Amino acid sequence: MKLTSHDIIRKPIITEKSMAEMADRKYTFIVHPTANKVQIKRAIEEVFGVKVEDVKTMNVEGKTKRVGVHIGKRADFKKAIVKLAADSKGIEFFEGMMQ
Repeated sequence: MKLTSHDIIRKPIITEKSMAEMADRKYTFIVHPTANKVQIKRAIEEVFGVKVEDVKTMNVEGKTKRVGVHIGKRADFKKAIVKLAADSKGIEFFEGMMQ
């Protein structure tokens, strides 16, 4: 199965920690579990028109949750932290959230 750039980038992660990292030009996304760093870099550059310097990835295991006697588990996902090059512009999608 061929992944397109829009398949690879699932959604951005907007947390206090990820917002603080934006000052260092680092943006966090949930990505497709089988995507590698090269594919993620190419997808971010293609979709947002920016220049990526570095990609760090991690597999996050879903937490176990209980409601009474029923035990369930949140879905596992893959997270990517993308660092933009110094001469690259920022990602507009996130810029509006900084204020």
